[in-house]
Amino acid sequence: METLTRPWRIFPKKIDAACYNRGRLALLRLGHPLRVTLQQHRGLEVILDSTEWLCVDSNAEDQPVLAWRDFKIHGRNNLHRPIACELWLYHSCAGLIMGSALDDLNAALETLTIDLR
Repeated sequence: METLTRPWRIFPKKIDAACYNRGRLALLRLGHPLRVTLQQHRGLEVILDSTEWLCVDSNAEDQPVLAWRDFKIHGRNNLHRPIACELWLYHSCAGLIMGSALDDLNAALETLTIDLR
């Protein structure tokens, strides 16, 4: 999955290990790419792949909003530590939802991985 739009801003970020691990587990069990609807953000969906988690506006022809990319997982020897990555913002208002969108994704992934058991 390659995003053709250039980001408005790029920030260093850390993702909670539980959220990252749930995303990886869902990808391993359900395949790539995996599309997850965010329940608390109308119209937003996250397309998960091994290299990028892209949040898109499904009401605007999947226009990119933000993306978590470049996960620093090489040499990872513990599953409980946060994962460093880059947060790419494609929309000028994406910074307002970057935290709540990740929380919403984590909740959706938790529900999804519980259903996989």
